[in-house]
Amino acid sequence: MRPFINTLAVNSFRFVLKARGHKMSSGISAIEEIRPLSSETGLVIFLHGSGDTGNGVKAWVEMLMGERMAFPHLKIMFPTAPVRPYTPLNGELSHVWFNRFGIRPDVPEDLQTIEPMAKEINKLIEQQVANGIPLNRIILGGFSMGGAMALHVGYRYMPGLAGVFTLSSFLNEKSVLYDELQKKKDSGGKSVLPPLFMCHGERDDLVSVGWGEETLNRLTSLGVTAEFHRFPNMLHELKKKEMEMLYSWVNGLLKSDKL
Repeated sequence: MRPFINTLAVNSFRFVLKARGHKMSSGISAIEEIRPLSSETGLVIFLHGSGDTGNGVKAWVEMLMGERMAFPHLKIMFPTAPVRPYTPLNGELSHVWFNRFGIRPDVPEDLQTIEPMAKEINKLIEQQVANGIPLNRIILGGFSMGGAMALHVGYRYMPGLAGVFTLSSFLNEKSVLYDELQKKKDSGGKSVLPPLFMCHGERDDLVSVGWGEETLNRLTSLGVTAEFHRFPNMLHELKKKEMEMLYSWVNGLLKSDKL
């Protein structure tokens, strides 16, 4: 079993070292994949946490699940975020989906980095649709910051997705996502939003479970259908049980046409 590691501190430090001397980039820099065991009829996109990479989170998932993470009919993609200055690391370069002004719910979002990244992920999804995967056969999610990025994309830009998942994730108190969902609700128009799967450790000392639950409560009050799973003794990390539940949830949404 993988021991708990503070993924913000250790992973960010490790990839900051790799990033030194490299030019900053604005787009997705690399994509790792777990290929389907047979024909591909759907897609899961898994966004890593701050300071990690697609390769890093793929290895973490495979260590927990082994070959059982491979779906018969679904491809899993693990993109890598661009390298950019990250304020919580005193401006050091790191693989992060967006910058943050602080690791607290009361700080404003850095929309100057969130918006361009959301558009890059949109392009990735659009490429997959152009390659023959219907939008309603694509699930987007991620760990920690990756989950926050997935929430912005799934509920602001790509509401036609099959589903969104977040693992140990968050939205800031004054997130633009809340404002946009509130405007849609106030307009009286009916909007179909993708279902949301959330997991959180009760001992998470980086993104508290209370922060995760507040995100859940705000989203459900604005029309999102969600399920939230608490895990006792889990810190800011991935766990095998959590991944097994995610696997079942994905399978339930994107059933194989051969079943």
